[in-house]
Amino acid sequence: MIIAAADGSALGNPGPAGWAWYVDDGCWASGGWPHGTNNMGELMAVLDLLQQTAHLDEELHVFCDSKYVIDSITKWMKNWKRKGWKKSDGKPVMNVELMKALDEAMQGRRVVFEWVKGHAGHPLNEAADARANAAASAYQRGATADPGPGFVGSSTSHPAAAVGQVEAEPDLFSDLEDVAPTDEEHVVAMERALLTDELRSDRAAVAALLHPDWQEVGRSGRLWTRDDILDAIGPIEHVDLEVVSADRIGADAILLLWRATGDGRSTLRSSLWVRAGRGWQQRFHQGTDEG
Repeated sequence: MIIAAADGSALGNPGPAGWAWYVDDGCWASGGWPHGTNNMGELMAVLDLLQQTAHLDEELHVFCDSKYVIDSITKWMKNWKRKGWKKSDGKPVMNVELMKALDEAMQGRRVVFEWVKGHAGHPLNEAADARANAAASAYQRGATADPGPGFVGSSTSHPAAAVGQVEAEPDLFSDLEDVAPTDEEHVVAMERALLTDELRSDRAAVAALLHPDWQEVGRSGRLWTRDDILDAIGPIEHVDLEVVSADRIGADAILLLWRATGDGRSTLRSSLWVRAGRGWQQRFHQGTDEG
């Protein structure tokens, strides 16, 4: 059995992006793009690992810290393919060229994916993360990432070329028109993004939208911290978001009041968004069931 970890990195998300997989110090690979997303890196790391081990008849055990990647390959891809690479809402699948290449690379393979928490001391994950970050940093400097030794006997010399020129996935505001969104529209788009499976399966992407001092008072009255919610984050039942109001309460603060409906329940929710050094982030959230 081949045991490896695969990871991705993006400086800015989107921004200079890197990917890497790691078996040991003598067997690893990395690469990236001048402009890409964290999800692109996560997917490409797995794809490259599959391609470079295609000549080996061994089961592959892959550690990933991205539930988005694992769920895409093991849960969602079959239905996406059946629907012509469209999601359940009819919209195109993000990173579709990478997804198609992964689908092809998985054919006939024995692969087990295991989720691990990122930045928690898992040795293989940490090694892959370090190399993915190094690759992203190289592209940020205008240099080329160290490709690493790869697998002995692999015929894949530059696997990124196998999926052509991969374009970065749409950002969180791709549904808006091509005019610059207002701050209020920007905040609403980010709130909607937090309800999507793609984002909620990517811990790093969720973390980027939550303020370091984020808190939530849940429907049960429980007080959640940022670490609590990141540890528990994952896909949820479909929820429709109806904006009630978006009020600017300061130059760098917007209070969003919205109604969530789904699963036969209606909840009135409020989210405080603040503009910090990294852009708009959610600072506080609360939900109350409506009668």
